[in-house]
Amino acid sequence: MEQAITLLVNGEQRQLRVRCDETLLETLRDRCGLTSVRETCGIGICGACTILVEGKPTSSCLVLSALADGWSITTLEGLTGPDGALHPVQEAFLEKQAFQCSYCTPGMILTTVALLAENPHPTRTEIAQYLAGNLCRCGSYLRILAAVEEAARKVQGSAQG
Repeated sequence: MEQAITLLVNGEQRQLRVRCDETLLETLRDRCGLTSVRETCGIGICGACTILVEGKPTSSCLVLSALADGWSITTLEGLTGPDGALHPVQEAFLEKQAFQCSYCTPGMILTTVALLAENPHPTRTEIAQYLAGNLCRCGSYLRILAAVEEAARKVQGSAQG
């Protein structure tokens, strides 16, 4: 059985027919071709499938697509500007080499975007607490923390300029 839904994905309206048992992760990857949304655990504890729903980090492996009708969703692909310019958080992750295998990176970046929207001046402890639901199997946590601190400086600088 399928259901018609409409999603706003990275600013683009998508009308889709989804199975009743289809997760939002499957819809975004398989139907929308957004490969930054990744499945690892399938039970919402690793953060690899993190997307932003109305600006809030959400584990897409836990949400049935049929329940997401009308949602505004951002994936990593949606952060890049129309001219290809990277988001300040993406820039900071590159500058600080805050990745190794990069499997966790999309979820880490999106969670960081949400954190900085809520708290533009986080402490290192607040960063670690906010990112606690995003696991890095390579152990790049110190570089990730440094990247988030750098991203906060960049976001603050762009807000002032």
